Amino acid sequence: MKFRCERDVLVEALGIAGRAVSGRGGLPGLSGVRADLSGDQLQLAGSDLDLTITVTVTVSGEADGVAVIPARLASDIVRALEPGAVNVTAEADELKITSGRSEFAIRLITGDDFPQVADLPLDAVSLDSAVLKDALSQVVPAASSDDSRPILTGVLLTAESGGVRLVATDSYRLAMRDLSESSVLDEGQSVLIPSRALSELNRILGQGEQVKLLLGDQEASFEVGSVRLTTRLIEGEFPNYRGLIPDSHPNLLTLNREELLDALRRVKLLAREASPVRLEMSEEGLELVAVTQDVGTAREQVEGVYDGTPLTVAFNPQYLLEGVEVATSESITLATIDELKPALIRIADNDQFLYLLMPVRVS
Repeated sequence: MKFRCERDVLVEALGIAGRAVSGRGGLPGLSGVRADLSGDQLQLAGSDLDLTITVTVTVSGEADGVAVIPARLASDIVRALEPGAVNVTAEADELKITSGRSEFAIRLITGDDFPQVADLPLDAVSLDSAVLKDALSQVVPAASSDDSRPILTGVLLTAESGGVRLVATDSYRLAMRDLSESSVLDEGQSVLIPSRALSELNRILGQGEQVKLLLGDQEASFEVGSVRLTTRLIEGEFPNYRGLIPDSHPNLLTLNREELLDALRRVKLLAREASPVRLEMSEEGLELVAVTQDVGTAREQVEGVYDGTPLTVAFNPQYLLEGVEVATSESITLATIDELKPALIRIADNDQFLYLLMPVRVS
């Protein structure tokens, strides 16, 4: 294998494919990126068995071939080179990288155990990349990172009212976003996609205006521009999220989102050692309170319109902050029942997004 490529193009491609490379021990091939050159098309692929990212770039090819190269080392070497053309040659068990007066020779990795991507259906459906990026930013952070509960590490993609719904929960909070007029799934169909894969997808959605989705029995694949991301689906039954969402809330607080964010960030400075932030709601609006033993107290008033009975409810400050951050609108609403039942953060006059948050019990 032999080709010539601009440094910056190669750095970006190695970086994208390298995002899927396994950082854990195990199969030697999983620590490398598989380079496959055919004509002037170079395909780079990284994988950890669960997630595979492939990117294709145009180079000046001289000799076709396939090699598995050390992902991190090759990326560091190319990034450190001076701007300009880079020559790459793979022969036997050695990879040579030259540019200007720089020359490197590194050992290749055996490619026998590099995973093969399963064949997926050819009938793809398309989504607007910007819309999907916005939805993923709102939902994915609510998924759990605890691998002992694999079901909760996924994001549910389910058919809903002529469109598709994304749902994620870590049992302390839940985020839901509807994409209307997006016929991605058949009626009644749902799949559970690992949140890590969707986080990586969010990074590459800027590569194209449209993203193509291909669903198999056990895998899902997303194509954006010259990048393809393939992930194994999670098997199992997602919790009955509908049963977690209260039918009605007697108390409704309407706030300016930016004012609430600023106040939360200030008050959160005193919410240490897992101390909650208390929301004291009344006709006067909202008062945020944080008290940490032996540290101090923070209070701040936030203007708002409150319809309901006076109520004090406490939340994990980080979860509350993240919910407000992703409710992208000038005005948001906080709907509550009492100090122990789930609260809902919504975008005012928009029913396509909700963020459910469990209160924290305080004495």
